[in-house]
Amino acid sequence: MSVWADRTADVVVIGAGAAGLYAARELKRAGKRVLVLEARERVGGRTLSQTLPNGATVDLGGQWVGPTQKRVQKLIAEYGLSIFPTFRQGKSVLCMNGERTTYEGLLPPPTPEVGDELRRAFAAIDEIGATLSIEAPWTSPNAADLDGKSLYSWARETVKSDFARSAIDGLAITLFSSESRDLSFLHFVVYIASAGGFDPITATAGGAQDSRFVDGFQSVSTALAVELEAELVLESPASRIDHDGDGVTVVSEKATVRAPRTIVALPPALAGRLAYSPALPAMRDQLTQRMPMGTAIKLLVSYERPFWREAGLSGFVFSDRPVGLVYDNSAPDGSVGGLVGFIEGQPARLWGAKPLAERQAETLRSLELYFGAEALRHTGYVEKYWADDPWSRGCYAGIMPPGGWTGFGPALRAPVGRLHWAGTETATEWMGYVEGALQSGERAAAEVLEAD
Repeated sequence: MSVWADRTADVVVIGAGAAGLYAARELKRAGKRVLVLEARERVGGRTLSQTLPNGATVDLGGQWVGPTQKRVQKLIAEYGLSIFPTFRQGKSVLCMNGERTTYEGLLPPPTPEVGDELRRAFAAIDEIGATLSIEAPWTSPNAADLDGKSLYSWARETVKSDFARSAIDGLAITLFSSESRDLSFLHFVVYIASAGGFDPITATAGGAQDSRFVDGFQSVSTALAVELEAELVLESPASRIDHDGDGVTVVSEKATVRAPRTIVALPPALAGRLAYSPALPAMRDQLTQRMPMGTAIKLLVSYERPFWREAGLSGFVFSDRPVGLVYDNSAPDGSVGGLVGFIEGQPARLWGAKPLAERQAETLRSLELYFGAEALRHTGYVEKYWADDPWSRGCYAGIMPPGGWTGFGPALRAPVGRLHWAGTETATEWMGYVEGALQSGERAAAEVLEAD
C-alpha cells in the first residue's frame, strides 16, 4: 500500500468516466470532501482521444455530440471547448451482397412500399415510447409483453420485407453494438425514447451525430478532472466495498478510503465484479449478471486528404460487410483525411479474435470497395477493441435482454444502504451516451446530498 493508504472523505466515487467525474464535481461544489478512484492511468472511461503522427486528433471511443445533449453543451461552453459539424455533404454508399451503390440521405431508398413500411415501424416505436415511463419502464402499459420479446422477434411480427427487417436489425448493431436477438424490445424503445425519439438518435444534422470535438471528446473528462486534481487517484482499481449503517470502506490498489457514502460509477457488469461485504441484495446482484456490454471495434484510418469528397461522397457507408458502418472523420478544415469504421455485434465477436493484421487488411479491403483504390494509400491505422479493455469489457453500454427490465429494473438505480449507482446505463435522458452519463452523475450526487 502506498502513501495514499487510509484516507477519509465525505464521499468516495469509484470510476473517473464522465459519470463519476460529474458526480464528484457536483459534490465538491456543494462543499463535500470527495475522493475519486480510477482503475486506468487516465480519466474519460469509454471516451479516449489520441493525436496521430499527422497531427489529427481522433476518438477511439465516444466522439459525437448533439444539440439536445444539454449537459455536454453546457460543459462545452463552461470550459471553452471547441466542436465542429460532422461532414455530411455528398452521397452515401450502400454495399450489400458485394454490390455497391450510392444514394442520398441516411437510409438507402427502398421501393415506395418498403419505405412506407419502415416509416410506419419507426413511427410505431416513437408512439410506444411516448406511453412508457422512462424512469420505471417495468410499470409501463404492456411492459411484460414488450419486455418478453426481442427486437428481432418484434421486427418479424411487424414488418414483412427483408429490407425492412435488415434495417431494424442494423439499427440494433449501430446503436447498441449488439444483435437484435439480444435486445429486449422494451429496452430498445426506452433507449430511443430517452433520447427524445427516433429522429434525434439517428440523425446527423441536429441529432446525436451532429458535431465532433476539435480536441476529442475525452477533453470533457479532462476538463472536469482539473477541478478534482487533488481528489483523484489514478491506477487504483477498487476491489472491495465494506458497508454498514455508519459508512463504507472502499479498498483499492493505492488507497483504502472510509467515507459515509460511495457512488459506484461503473457499468453494472463491472460493478458486479467488486466484492461487497455484506453481499449485495439478490436482485441487485442478479441485475449485474443480466446487463452485458455490447461488442465493438472502432477503426480509424487516416489519409493525406479526404479524397472521397472529390468524388461527391460524404464518407458515410452502410454495409453488410464486417466493417458495416463508416463516417468521414477528417480534420475540421479538411486538411487531413480520415475515415472511422465500426465492426459491431456478432462480427466484432468473430473479428475480435483474429490478429490485428487481419482486421486491418479486412478494413482496407472494405474501404477499397466503398471508395476505390485510393483508400489503400492510407497514412495511418489505429483501432480499439473495447471488449478487450479490462476496465470496460465492451461498448457502447450495458443492455437489457428480454425480461431484464420487468425482472430486475427496480434494482438498477435504487441505492443499497449507503451505496449509490451511476453510469450511463442508469440514465433516463440519453441513456448510453455521455449525456446520459452526466445525467446519472448529477442524479447520484443529488441522492447523496439529499440523504445527508
